[in-house]
Amino acid sequence: MSTLLYSLGRWSYRHSWHVLVGWLLILGIAGGSVALFMKGTDNSFTIPGTEAQEGIALLERTFPQASGASAQLVIVAPDGETVESDAMTEAVTATADEFRDVEGVSNVTDPYDDLVDGLISDDGQAALIQLQFDGQSTDVEQTTIDEVERIAADFRTAAPEGTTSALGGDLFATSIPALTITEAIGVLVALFVLIVTFRSIAVAWFPLVSALIGVGLAVALIYVATAFTTVSSTTPMLAVMLGLAVGIDYALFIVSRHQDQVRSGVDPEESVARATGTAGSAVVFAGVTVLIALVGLSLAGIPFLTTMGIAAAAAVAIAVLVAVTLTPAMLGFSKGRVVGWRRRRAAKTASTKAATTTEAAPQRTNRWVNLVTRHPVVATVAVVVTLGVMAIPAASLALALPNAGVQPESSQARQAYDLNAEHFGEGANGPLIMTGTIVTSTDPLGLMEDLQAEVEQIPGVDRVLLATPNETADTGLIQIVPTTAPDAPETADLVRELRSHHDEWEEEYGVDLLVTGFTAVGIDISDRLGAALLPFGLFVVGLSFVLLMIVFRSIWVPLKATLGYLLSILAAFGVVAAVFEWGWFADALHVAKTGPVISFMPIILMGVLFGLAMDYEVFLVSRMREDFVHARRANPDGDARATAIGAVRSGFSASARVVVAAAVIMFAVFAAFVPEGDSSIKPIALGLAVGIAVDAFLIRMTLGPAVMALLGDKAWWMPRWLDRLLPKVDIEGEAVEHELAHAEWPEPAYTGALAADGLEVRAESRGDDVVVFRDVSVRLADGGTLLIDADDPHAARAFLLTVAGRIAPADGLLRVAGHLLPGRAAWVRAHVGVAELTGSERPLTDLRRAFGGRTRFVVVSGLDTLRGSERDQAAALLRDAAAGVAARGEKLTIVASARDLDAARGVLADAHRTSVDTLTLTASASRIDTQVISS
Repeated sequence: MSTLLYSLGRWSYRHSWHVLVGWLLILGIAGGSVALFMKGTDNSFTIPGTEAQEGIALLERTFPQASGASAQLVIVAPDGETVESDAMTEAVTATADEFRDVEGVSNVTDPYDDLVDGLISDDGQAALIQLQFDGQSTDVEQTTIDEVERIAADFRTAAPEGTTSALGGDLFATSIPALTITEAIGVLVALFVLIVTFRSIAVAWFPLVSALIGVGLAVALIYVATAFTTVSSTTPMLAVMLGLAVGIDYALFIVSRHQDQVRSGVDPEESVARATGTAGSAVVFAGVTVLIALVGLSLAGIPFLTTMGIAAAAAVAIAVLVAVTLTPAMLGFSKGRVVGWRRRRAAKTASTKAATTTEAAPQRTNRWVNLVTRHPVVATVAVVVTLGVMAIPAASLALALPNAGVQPESSQARQAYDLNAEHFGEGANGPLIMTGTIVTSTDPLGLMEDLQAEVEQIPGVDRVLLATPNETADTGLIQIVPTTAPDAPETADLVRELRSHHDEWEEEYGVDLLVTGFTAVGIDISDRLGAALLPFGLFVVGLSFVLLMIVFRSIWVPLKATLGYLLSILAAFGVVAAVFEWGWFADALHVAKTGPVISFMPIILMGVLFGLAMDYEVFLVSRMREDFVHARRANPDGDARATAIGAVRSGFSASARVVVAAAVIMFAVFAAFVPEGDSSIKPIALGLAVGIAVDAFLIRMTLGPAVMALLGDKAWWMPRWLDRLLPKVDIEGEAVEHELAHAEWPEPAYTGALAADGLEVRAESRGDDVVVFRDVSVRLADGGTLLIDADDPHAARAFLLTVAGRIAPADGLLRVAGHLLPGRAAWVRAHVGVAELTGSERPLTDLRRAFGGRTRFVVVSGLDTLRGSERDQAAALLRDAAAGVAARGEKLTIVASARDLDAARGVLADAHRTSVDTLTLTASASRIDTQVISS
């Protein structure tokens, strides 16, 4: 991957305008598509397979006037009057009649209806007009909502002076998140940090512009997706928050690496290619971890959360693509001006220059990491205790879906919520509905009265507003007002208590009752999300451990990183609970109302923070590992523990600056969504801001170095069997570094088809590494033919597959068709044909397939196994392939193996291959001979 990114970075640098215009064109097309296809977001939350959803489906079929979205106009009479005065009665009745005439309103219940109780408060001071709409809230036309709001506004004008009213209810319970000027502060902070980091105003804009283009495209695509699927109103804001944060950070890593290289004298074009291949590889890996975690939200089995996770993952994927293409392109505009302002350095006297290496050494490493690694036990205990204290409030974290009660007090829906709670009780804002089929009953009215009496006896039920059959007397409906608020834990307990009587009432009355309604749906979603936390947590933690084992080839480093991630999650949960449950700093953060936070906050926080935590872990620890490996190679007999601690310090010092900048930027972006953010986004943004700060500064930059100093060289221990089992992943551009180091091997401007020096291949046998062949050195000219002679046919086949990029060599250098392996293995696999004739039922078909496409390099196993006419046909295939390649101005190169060399030479001679190099393989040595055969 790193070599591909290396080439991509160079191409983007050379074609800066093409890349920039291309992304802007894509953004423009996506923006135009929004205008054509957008259908709007969905503010409702549904979850199939739950009892509440089944109840809504039953009502939609049999009791449609009670199944749709609802709203209510709360009316409070002037001081000293009641809602039953003549003036109030006239105004309220007239308004109810106007509501009935609105298209899309299926039912209106005025407070003076004799069939309904509870719409006038006990003191007669307040009344409710209830409205029922056709369909759920997403089905209600905006024109209907506008007309209802107009009538409510007219009532406020026409009502007696001193009357208070507010329009609220389920239809208005959720608000649509929107960007405010406060979020721009986060972007400005990010710009300031970038200017300080790069010491350049011009360069600082590059990550910001890249991130803004990526975010714009992601949001546009999300709105286009509303034409094909249901997207919650929270999703675009979450995508903006994540896309902006990771987009700036990913571009920051690439630009920072490029700037450091240019300052050290590397040509700008070469530097961009290297930065994209090295830092870009880590960016891709970090992005993939975030993608996996976000897509993992589908484990909860909740459609709207799955859609949210996929949309956020798309925003991150776009951020990665923009970072590795647009960022190098924008660096192409700056050329060598990327170096920025030089740091001022005090003039040094000759005596200062003559200072000893021992005295200068401490200044080459970061003071903080020196302090932490000198006192690792103190640092470890301090961090763990601090985060443990921060996590204490997490035990009281309660979850619920948002309602009008968490909206700002300026919101009319919030005012209606508060008036309703004041005059009718908190439970009036979240009535429950029980429904069931009563078709077998001979006395539907009597049955509903009996059920009402049963329900009223249950603790937690304030009153029953309505207990009635539908018009066809086949479905019953009971509307229940709890004593507690919709998001109170006691209301959830009441729902469970009502459901616990299901079997009892079914046996006694023959009715299969379901508890449903807007409040019950929210409780079911919260319960489902709570149940999904553990499996999702195991998925994320397990994934974290495995990925880091693959990257760092260690057991202890992933364990340390994973436990640190859990600490940062608990600390973030604790701060969110302290603010939103306990009310700490609630006023300062503009929290409209303390209480439960949105149900999907924990699972989203776990998924997003996982990816970002792995990001910092990779950038810090990979450099430590690199320094440790290099130091051990340079001094294998030195003190391993001292070498390991030194690598921790040097690796930290080399990476800390960019990680600090990235963490500050992410914190600023997330924190900017807290003060004026939507009630759904606010706790998520706060949790992410705290989680980023804790994870970057306390976990990765304090606890991490301390623990690694305690472990010493054992931090990099891994069992050999596990090391062989895990795949190799290049996330720090090792393949690029390898390619650059051997750019002129085997000689400058080498044009041969195959070159190998000290090539060695190993295979596993019964848990041990076995040498298949070693010390193979070969040169094969372009268009040449190489015949492999080996006593062991497995060795010959292994050599062919290694040349074809299918097997990675254990040691040595190998270049095929100008491409160095294993870094360019993907290209080699795509351009080198393979024909395995030994044991093939249709060898000629396999041989013909190997020459497919524009292949000019083919490896053939078992060329001597052809018999009779097959040999002639194979020779003809080789001649035709060579002619086709020659027609393109190229030469055909063949590497083949055979047990019977004379038979293989015969086929090659018939194919007009006049010069054949023979390579003899053994497990310990090899030799190469050249033999000319007649055509």
